Amino acid sequence: MPREFQRGHKARISDLTAGTDLYVGVQISAPGLTFDISCFGLDADERLSDDRYFVFFNQPKSPEESIQLLGAQAGDTESFRVTLDRIPPQIHKLSFTATLDGAGQMSQIGPGYLRIVAGGEEVARYAFNGSEFSSERAVMLGDFYLKDVWRFAAVGQGFDGGLDALLKNFGGEVAEEEAPAAPQQPQTGAGAPGFAPPAFGAPSAPAPAPAQPQPAAQGFAPPPGATPPPAPPAPAPSVHAAPTIVAPLAPPGGGQVPPPAPAPAPYGQPPQQPYGQGPAPTAPMPPGYGQQPPAPHAPQAPPGYGQPPQPPGYGQQSPFGQVPGQQTYGVPQGAPQGGAGVTAALQQFKETPTGQRWTQQNKKLIRVDLGMGGQPVLARQGSMVLYQGKVDFSYKGAGFAGRIVGNATGQEMQLMRCTGQGQVFLADNSTHLHPVELQGDAICVSAENVLAFDESLQYEVRRIEGHGIPGGALFTMQFQGTGTIVVKTHGTPVVLPVTPTTFADCNAVVAWSAASQVVVSSQVRMRRNAYPGDTGESVNLQFRGAPGNFIVVQPYEV
Repeated sequence: MPREFQRGHKARISDLTAGTDLYVGVQISAPGLTFDISCFGLDADERLSDDRYFVFFNQPKSPEESIQLLGAQAGDTESFRVTLDRIPPQIHKLSFTATLDGAGQMSQIGPGYLRIVAGGEEVARYAFNGSEFSSERAVMLGDFYLKDVWRFAAVGQGFDGGLDALLKNFGGEVAEEEAPAAPQQPQTGAGAPGFAPPAFGAPSAPAPAPAQPQPAAQGFAPPPGATPPPAPPAPAPSVHAAPTIVAPLAPPGGGQVPPPAPAPAPYGQPPQQPYGQGPAPTAPMPPGYGQQPPAPHAPQAPPGYGQPPQPPGYGQQSPFGQVPGQQTYGVPQGAPQGGAGVTAALQQFKETPTGQRWTQQNKKLIRVDLGMGGQPVLARQGSMVLYQGKVDFSYKGAGFAGRIVGNATGQEMQLMRCTGQGQVFLADNSTHLHPVELQGDAICVSAENVLAFDESLQYEVRRIEGHGIPGGALFTMQFQGTGTIVVKTHGTPVVLPVTPTTFADCNAVVAWSAASQVVVSSQVRMRRNAYPGDTGESVNLQFRGAPGNFIVVQPYEV
């Protein structure tokens, strides 16, 4: 039985299958609508830095053929072959998308799916339908992403705009030529994986003309008895028929810089031409004293890219606040036209648009999408800085017994419960935030260092064995399950392995692996009247554990 995924669910590929040669099938349809299904190969910054890894109808494979577009087969609208161990190291994510070609919106689609097949067996399936979308014209269906190991995430995130807008979102640019070439159609069934299941109820079609047999890829011969799908009809001309050129939005470097305009001649003398060049009849002489300005139909040529503007002629006044011969105030010298202004200045601070449930906007701000995963979020009261959509906030009480335990151990957390459909931005006192994704494992974190976590996680107060100062240093919070916890630190933390001689200051430790054994170690004899406000330098935590355990320490003492 395949593992059923819902929007926002993630899993390691190794937990689904031991193979690395995968078949990815997408089924999406709607009456009267046409879809373009593509795969974006993104770098570590989730940008399409190399357009050769944009696999779509006009570019059916990547250079080393680690990503191949196979066409419609086995009942799927579109299918891909992905060989994970052949993907180059600069590619960190494969995003599978579907966009509308023409009018329509994603709310019109019927039930569809994205599935993963390995070794002839379907191992994962993410089902979706039109009720999950509204007026979007594109959708990011699922991702293969590299986080220590390759993982799969069911995204299901709608996106306004079509293929062009989606391409620009990933850092590319679409340029259409005047005479576009006819799009190359991928050969249906060519390189079809042998582990792809046969078509279910697919109508039989006349067999195509026999072609010269070619050696099939390893393990990718069509299954015996499978009915080949009918050849797709020739597509009608559309906006996507033109070749797609991906380029950075910044102006190209290395180009020829136009020469600067000649300097104005002194009063009463004709303009001088550079040595070895003929006269330039189109360049008018700057207006001198008593002369009329140039006619509107003969404007002056603008200065070349990166060149300062021409100084005013004799008798002219410079703009207010500007020294003659200097660049215009507020525009950096050498900046391209349109590169200044409020929009350009704030471009680097734009919201990070990803299809993940938790998205770090910067080191000190994080966003959670409550609509993905369907689970509420518990966050520290007062940590909300902004929210979008319909979000409800309620107080999360610990009950009478919980408050007694919290007061006695120092591990009480004042939480709020965030539910609804929207995005919530969280931060706390400009501390550094670190989302930690748990996959059934556990981690110990001090309550003081917890900002937010998924409600699906189980948490409890854990006692640290040993003798020492009573108070917070003797207890911690243990989180376990499947979900994400956001840990906050003062400054950039350091992660150290646990060894038999690992000691740490109890006020600087942030978290550690739940399998570690922790005891309180006192370096000097403490008096009975010691209190929690003491320096704490004489009391350390000693960590013991098998190889693989860790501790997290911040450069700050509480």
